[in-house]
Amino acid sequence: MRVLVVAESFLPQVNGVTNSVRRVLDHLAAKGHEAVLVAPTGPAEYAGFRVHVVRGARLPFYRDFRIGLETRRRLRRVIREFEPDVVHIASPATLGYQAARVAKELDVPTVAIYQTDLVGFAERYDLPGGVRTMAALTRRIHLQVNRTLAPSSASLRQLELLGIPNLSRWPRGVDLEQFGPFRRSEELRKRLAPNGEALVGYIGRLAPEKELELLAHLRPLPGVRLVIVGGGPEEKRLRKLLPGAAFLGVLHGEELGAAYASLDVFVHTGRHETYCQAAQEALASGVPVVAPRSGGPIDVVEPGAGFLYPPGDATAMTELVQRLVQDRDLHARTASAACRSVRNRSWSAVNDLLVRHYREVIAEALMPDSAQTDLCGPLSKEAS
Repeated sequence: MRVLVVAESFLPQVNGVTNSVRRVLDHLAAKGHEAVLVAPTGPAEYAGFRVHVVRGARLPFYRDFRIGLETRRRLRRVIREFEPDVVHIASPATLGYQAARVAKELDVPTVAIYQTDLVGFAERYDLPGGVRTMAALTRRIHLQVNRTLAPSSASLRQLELLGIPNLSRWPRGVDLEQFGPFRRSEELRKRLAPNGEALVGYIGRLAPEKELELLAHLRPLPGVRLVIVGGGPEEKRLRKLLPGAAFLGVLHGEELGAAYASLDVFVHTGRHETYCQAAQEALASGVPVVAPRSGGPIDVVEPGAGFLYPPGDATAMTELVQRLVQDRDLHARTASAACRSVRNRSWSAVNDLLVRHYREVIAEALMPDSAQTDLCGPLSKEAS
């Protein structure tokens, strides 16, 4: 299969979009497929596949993030040269919208991965008219594609309310070799907690939409040391807000795995997560999760593997963290359940499902309209 992947974000940016695109490309390479990546940043190639780095610009209110601004004319040339069977559009915004329009013009089937809550993004950054604009943009983008894959039940409901059709759920995988309890580092724990403190941490982008100011409410907890892993525009402010916290910066590979596994409790604060991959990686590491009862964590954090609190409720969040820190039996049960909850979420299994979605939209695109109608009719009646 020939797959053109269009991503709004890629290396050297480290975020959920980049990480999932890397996993998809790795999987396609391992299975013998051909691929090309189009992105606003990146190396000359990745996983043996060519990377087309297109024109882009930095957002004035978020300098660390670069968006693609490629023209449809150039995208049309890339598609015609590569002749893909399907176009995979990761977290579509400006670049993804243009790619979807070109693919539709050229009759190439498209699969869009809903991964960034643009509406929540605009809401958090308080952009004038931003929520209405982002809702309209989200709808306009996803009406152009053959199928939209959303990572969680909350995301599916959000897209349904926007009137977007052809939805399916596609979750995120987790690397069970990189993340696991066996990565726990006593050396790291001694360095971060020399007096035996409980390590309570956040791992991810340090950005306004993550609502990280809530972590300040954990500072008064006795015997607790906050650990922050990641980088972003909020780092300077957070260092002032959390003077006693350990800031480890951006970590990768085994170091990142060790950081997760060496925590006692993982805390997430943002309410606009379409999936919350960081919470899933914490679960795989055998670390109980405390996260908002909103968006992706509702599906990711299974009952018993952690606790969910009302979004923005610092008191509830603090009480849950305190329970896990103080009750050793509860912590042990929750940590064990965390590990068990992700055993069947490997990236290989998740990406095999993605390839099946590719094959389905390709097959549907080859069918005459009348045949598609005949297939849908009986299924609709049976479902009703």
